[in-house]
Formats: sequence, structure tokens, C-alpha cells
Amino acid sequence: MTMDEIVRMERCHVKAWPAFETRDIQGWHWRYSGGGSQRANSVSTVDFIGDDPVAAVEAAETLYRAKNTVARFQTFDHTQPAGLDNVLQARGYRETESTITMLKRIVAGTAPSDTERYNRAEPEWQQVYLGEITENRRAVNMRILENIPWPRAFFGCRRDGWLISTALSVTGFGCAVVECVATRADSRRQGGADAVLRALEAWAATQDADLLGLQVVATNAPAIALYERLGYVAGARNRFWVKS
Repeated sequence: MTMDEIVRMERCHVKAWPAFETRDIQGWHWRYSGGGSQRANSVSTVDFIGDDPVAAVEAAETLYRAKNTVARFQTFDHTQPAGLDNVLQARGYRETESTITMLKRIVAGTAPSDTERYNRAEPEWQQVYLGEITENRRAVNMRILENIPWPRAFFGCRRDGWLISTALSVTGFGCAVVECVATRADSRRQGGADAVLRALEAWAATQDADLLGLQVVATNAPAIALYERLGYVAGARNRFWVKS
């Protein structure tokens, strides 16, 4: 993948998971949502139009301090300006978690017959997805789900009358991103995640997008293996930094 494609995908990921409060800091996207999601409580550093990154970091820290919360930044391979990781480390930031952006070219196909598509996060869909994430993320993620921007589509896989897997896609910048992939604990290894991802790609092929992408925790080997089987390849590493 080219640098332009990876940057477009990162912009789409920022769009797809909207924080409760945002500010523009010299092109960076400051985000706050009161806990839970790291993305929705960090500074996205995709674009920078300023000339003083230290002043920009200080401005972000001031905003987080006013919220009585830690300052957190998200960087990736093409963060602007280059070398921001070194600036953060010099100011006492430590890396907490890494995710990998995986991408693939969208291929038109047919959604599996046991999948469904919705315009919103239906209660049954929420029950599956929220049941598979940590408790401290549920309240924030529920509110974020109410504000997912368009174009978007929610997907579910139903087996024996039960919804067993979920996924969400949002498009923008010529990309479609994958969010909220989850499978009920008692229904794993039945191909539910594979089914919703195939349905999602079939929908994405009808949108104004040529790339499909997702972000997965770097240590989640089973999920990475699933995505690789579906044709995704690693494109960039995202790092979260928290001030000690």
C-alpha cells in the first residue's frame, strides 16, 4: 500500500469512531470521551499544519488537564510532523498499546445468506458487541454508536435464530473501515466473524471506496490470522502514548 492510501485509511478511522468532544490543534484532532476507548480519548496526529509541535503538545495537555484526565496521543507510521514520538518521549510519555492497520483491495462479492445488514445498532446487535468488550468501555462505546457518521452499515450473522457475530463499516476518503467485530463467547469458531466480514466487503464494494481496512491490537494473533486469511495485509503500526 502507498503512503497516501495508508493516510487516507487513518483519516477514515478517525471519522468512523467520533469522540464526544473534539478540538483542532494546528491540524491535529484532539479527542475526549470520558474514558473507555483509547482512540476517542487521544490526539490523532494524521495531519499537522503548524510549525511548533511542542507548543501543540502543550496545548493538548492543557485541554486534558482541564478535564482532569491524562494526556494521550495516537501516532502511526506517517504521523505529522515526523519525529513526534521522540518529542513525546522527551516529555515523559510512555507507549501503552500498539495496533496494526491492516488493509486490502475491495473485491465485489455476495453477502452470505446467514448475514443481515442494518442502518443502526439494533438492540440485539448491541447485546452481542457490548457483551464481548470490557465493562469499562461499554458506556462510552454505546454513546459513540449513537453518533456513527454516514455512510455506514451494521452487520450481523444469525445462526439457529440467534445473532452470533457483529461488524460495522463506515466509508470516507475513498476507504471503508471495519469496526466492532465481535462474536458471542459460546459461538466462536463457527465462522460468524468470517461471514460478517464478507457481508461487509460486499456492501463496501457498492460504495465510493477502493480500500478496506481495520485496526487490530498487535498482540491479538487469532484475529490477525483471520484477517490475513481474508486477504488483509499489515500497512502501518499505531502507537498510543500516555504521559507518565
